Amino acid sequence: MITINTRVRNAVSADATQMAKLINAVIATGGTTAYEDSLDIAYMRHRFIAPDTNVSCHVAISNGRMSGFQSLLWGDDTMPEGWAIIATFVALDRAQMGIGQKLFSATRFAAKNAGVKTIDATIRADNIGGLKYYGGLGFTDYNVLHQVPLRDGTPVDRIRKRLDL
Repeated sequence: MITINTRVRNAVSADATQMAKLINAVIATGGTTAYEDSLDIAYMRHRFIAPDTNVSCHVAISNGRMSGFQSLLWGDDTMPEGWAIIATFVALDRAQMGIGQKLFSATRFAAKNAGVKTIDATIRADNIGGLKYYGGLGFTDYNVLHQVPLRDGTPVDRIRKRLDL
């Protein structure tokens, strides 16, 4: 059994390169994220590390390398006040090793301190691992976005889950 020593900290601009490498590997594998195109370093900084709507962005470092990250952004104008949107990405070789739970512990703390009332997780219906992960954290289904087409036209439902803090 591999022992994984993981620490979680706030993401900084210098993390963008490793975050892009991690998420691009997930995107290339397919089936577990709504992203279909590779993301560059500038996008990582703008979307995850320092957006205007940022509540928090944490990275997990395991045995000296980035093993995951989690972003929490304030919801858009279509969401009730006090809602935030979560996104979680774990390195392919670190899945189901507790990285996501460690990230969420830090994110939940940051969310409560920021006054977040509800966290939304919108997950592809074919992302069984993601659905299980958020369900295990206590998120419950509240809506379905039906038949959202992928770039190739394949329709995939999006399951919307929520966690009230």
